[in-house]
Amino acid sequence: MANAPHGSRAAKKRWGKSPWTIDFLPLPRLLPGQVDFAVVGGGFTGLAAAAWLSHLAPENCVAVFEAESIGAGASGNTGGMVLAESSAGDLPGLGDVLGGFGRTIAELGVDCDFDLRGAWEIGRKGGRKDSPIAWSDSGKLRVVAEVAGGTVDPGKLVSQLARTADRLGVHIYEGMRIDEIGFQNPLCLKLGAKEIRAENALIATNAQSLELSGLAGRAEPKFTLALATEPLKPAQLEVLGLASGKPFYTVDLPYLWGRMLPTGGVIFGSGLIDVENWRKLIDLDIDAGRAAELIARIERRVRGLDPVLKSIGFTHWWGGPILIAEDWSPIFIHHGRSDRVIVLGAYAGQGVALSVHLGRWAAEAMLGLRKLPDWG
Repeated sequence: MANAPHGSRAAKKRWGKSPWTIDFLPLPRLLPGQVDFAVVGGGFTGLAAAAWLSHLAPENCVAVFEAESIGAGASGNTGGMVLAESSAGDLPGLGDVLGGFGRTIAELGVDCDFDLRGAWEIGRKGGRKDSPIAWSDSGKLRVVAEVAGGTVDPGKLVSQLARTADRLGVHIYEGMRIDEIGFQNPLCLKLGAKEIRAENALIATNAQSLELSGLAGRAEPKFTLALATEPLKPAQLEVLGLASGKPFYTVDLPYLWGRMLPTGGVIFGSGLIDVENWRKLIDLDIDAGRAAELIARIERRVRGLDPVLKSIGFTHWWGGPILIAEDWSPIFIHHGRSDRVIVLGAYAGQGVALSVHLGRWAAEAMLGLRKLPDWG
């Protein structure tokens, strides 16, 4: 059953259904009493770090503990756009994010439909005269510039990272929420009445479990929304300026981003919902309240972009969590209570390539091969 599809497991039902399918199901295992490296969180970051740890140091025992199912958080509910740098731009020592992502998945043998054809920056001012896009959305949206970027299939990325990690000897546990960490030597991870000792740990839970990561009050969880249209005909895509297949995002407000699907449908995303506490994400329902209002607003915006979309149908509606730090920079630090625990996350919605790139870095740091960055 290791390869049984379980796309519906990758997202809470209340969050809707994304177009992605996660087709890896880890085999059930007895919980270990002790591990060399514990990775908390089974998304892009955690799975990439775990796979890279076992790739570099196969003699060590590496385990991933996921509170729900792999990809159930931001990773399985992202739009799958890959962009260079971070949401805060380039950072000291960050390096080539897209290149690092590409090299990592290539070395791990991960096939995730990585397509690096570039991305459109679109805006309501300063549009190019030759812009293929000319949409009506609080002004006229046109292409402002082309930047490095592209897309992946997030379901395949989660599945392949997990499959590779499993092949390399990583033990992946689903439905195992780490409630608390005892900062002793060795570390003590607590799951209800069960305790697991670990020499080192990576907390990669992003917008969820902020008390565990020590990020409560330092970063804010949000919920963002997206929908996908029915397949469009090539002539319709030509009229919309999307025949090139490049993803796009606005450089001004109101924000809008999107990308093509292999089916010919187009994903459009926008909007942020504030939550007082990350636990509010658990029960957030896209069919009710503020989320439902924003989904309806996105539908209206999309249909108003161009006459081609006036009567378009939609196939998917969904949302997912993101975490935003005060300066929009990712958080990549040692935990305040132990230098044997690394905390990594807060990608501010730009974490697909960045999470894998930094997950590899975190693995190397845990092995003593690299130092953590100093991003304040």
